[in-house]
Amino acid sequence: MKRNLTIGIDVGATTIKGGVVDIVESKILSQQKVDTFALRGPSAVLQQLNLIIKELMLEYRYDEFTGIGIGAPGIVDNDNSTVKNPPNFTDWTEVNLGEVIKKEFNLPVVVENDANAAALGEAKFGAGIDYQNFLFIIWGTGVGGGIILDNKIYRGPFGGAGEIGHTTIDYNGPLCNCGNRGCIESYIGQRYLSERTRQKLEQLPKEAPQSKIIQLVKGNLGLIEPYIISVAAEQGDPFAKEILSEAGNLLGVAIASILNVLDLRIVVVGGGISAAGEYVFNAITKSVRSRVLTSIKPDVKVIPAKLGNTAGIFGAASLVINK
Repeated sequence: MKRNLTIGIDVGATTIKGGVVDIVESKILSQQKVDTFALRGPSAVLQQLNLIIKELMLEYRYDEFTGIGIGAPGIVDNDNSTVKNPPNFTDWTEVNLGEVIKKEFNLPVVVENDANAAALGEAKFGAGIDYQNFLFIIWGTGVGGGIILDNKIYRGPFGGAGEIGHTTIDYNGPLCNCGNRGCIESYIGQRYLSERTRQKLEQLPKEAPQSKIIQLVKGNLGLIEPYIISVAAEQGDPFAKEILSEAGNLLGVAIASILNVLDLRIVVVGGGISAAGEYVFNAITKSVRSRVLTSIKPDVKVIPAKLGNTAGIFGAASLVINK
């Protein structure tokens, strides 16, 4: 029996993940992963994309595939094909990614921002399946997100809506990589959170109990990363829990502003750091509820994403069906 299969591709700065998805069965049938080679320029990235797609197609008949969906960082034009200025990609200003891949494989290709694709994955197959409207946050290396309205991605008139990480929570705050000051990403993005933790550890009084974070990095504070903070918190370390709860509180400040503007009630939070523990979600929820408008307050829910690292694959695959 012939199946209708879609290839979903999630392009990251370090790796490209892909899967063959049976949308009807809501299953990823097979997965592959390759290095992105983002620092080698667009041609190297395109070669890697061709490689992973060919590897994914090997196990199946060509006529079973209905198309290819790609989630990519950066701004994606409303043509759902052209990718502009993806962060951490060398010499990539504007590439018509969809057209290049379509010529190579002679299949329909739809391209979307990677965070938007992950939001769509959660909307169609994950934590957002019961909600027509919600805000999606992906909290990991940076802070990204997507806006789901009437079960569809809201992209804005120029394709750039959803840059949640660059919501300002303090106009005099730290400098963000985007050039602005006080963005939520400049407080809780992976690099910033690690540095903030290191500074706070160095400022602790000598008589204070030693944090498990120091034990986990064997005294080398330069090795601190959110995963280490999460492990220490899971082991009951009060300092690590405080760091992550503070981060959750700060994220809640940004989320509340967005909910007030968009009149939304539901927030789905995914990404590596979001797996830190229930206390992080409690901190986010408490912070959001203390700041949203009275009309929104009773219905606010902050819930964890369900699909983990596969959200981008599911979402990218569904782009072809939705087009």
